[in-house]
Amino acid sequence: MKLTYLYHSGYVIETEAFAVVFDYYKDSGASPLKGYMHDELLRKAGRLYVLASHFHPDHFNRDVLSWKQQKDDIVYIFSSDILHERKALTTEALFLNKGEHYADEHIYIQAFGSTDVGISFLTEMEGKRIFHAGDLNNWHWKDESDPEEAGEAEKAYLEELELLAATAARLDLAMFPIDPRLGTDYMRGAEQFVARIQTDWFAPMHFGEAYDKVAAFAPAARTHHCRLLELTHKGAQFIIK
Repeated sequence: MKLTYLYHSGYVIETEAFAVVFDYYKDSGASPLKGYMHDELLRKAGRLYVLASHFHPDHFNRDVLSWKQQKDDIVYIFSSDILHERKALTTEALFLNKGEHYADEHIYIQAFGSTDVGISFLTEMEGKRIFHAGDLNNWHWKDESDPEEAGEAEKAYLEELELLAATAARLDLAMFPIDPRLGTDYMRGAEQFVARIQTDWFAPMHFGEAYDKVAAFAPAARTHHCRLLELTHKGAQFIIK
């Protein structure tokens, strides 16, 4: 199974029979129509699943709907807020609310919650359990908020984390935000995640170009027997065994 980092929260998982794109925002190249998606993946045979966790423009790009002009076998699975915000039509995708699921011969997808808008995705494919957080995180903004606000944000996050842990106590791979804009404790949500859910591989997202800030999470991940995928550039690829 191959994992490719596109940009921001965008990742691609590929198997021999199909591929899954999470939260496409921009391709991995220097221009919008250049990079791994356009130069390689859209030209490959096999089913393509396109998942979007919510309507924010850094997680959902309507350009993905034009991909069906290049690929016949494509399945769109979006959070229902994308429909409610009129970013897509009812005929253009399958829309999921928290607690709902999709399944076919290749993949099982269950929608979990978020601490922003939309949903997160727990998927099972090829015997592996893989999670994409969307905007689920401990958005505490501790350096800017008062203690009560930060505490409420943390409480909401930990409640969602417990719901996920009740179904998935172990993950083969988690794609999860590490956002330096949060300030002093920017890794707090990620640390809480790997402490609560046994995670083999951790793929960071939502960090812009702050690769050094993301790399700083490696020691905390190792403490919980988790391996951080150390990204250095867009288009980076890893084999997940």
